[in-house]
Amino acid sequence: MRLNEISYNDAVPIDGYGTGFFRVGGKKYEGAVMVLPGAVKGWGGFDDTATVLEYVADIDVLFVGTGAEIAHPPQAFRTTLEEAGIGVETMASPAACRTYNVLLSEGRRVAVALLPI
Repeated sequence: MRLNEISYNDAVPIDGYGTGFFRVGGKKYEGAVMVLPGAVKGWGGFDDTATVLEYVADIDVLFVGTGAEIAHPPQAFRTTLEEAGIGVETMASPAACRTYNVLLSEGRRVAVALLPI
């Protein structure tokens, strides 16, 4: 097996997660969290599109982790972001963490909003 070191440059990967928390860039965050280019913030849930829209020039896709199981976000949430040019991909939070890290390591313009498991 060949192991390669992953370089994230200035981006911050998700290191881990557990019941009620996420570890991002070595720091533990309780509750819902949003990881954006150059920032990690608490996330107010599906009513909070303003935080994402601040980064519209820096991201192409927002991964939305809906907790332990996949659930669909409210249509208004998705519509607001898609009309601004941000794609929205919904999945369970563990899958969103993994997908975010993979695409981040490829240099993609991504962000993630996560509800805890």
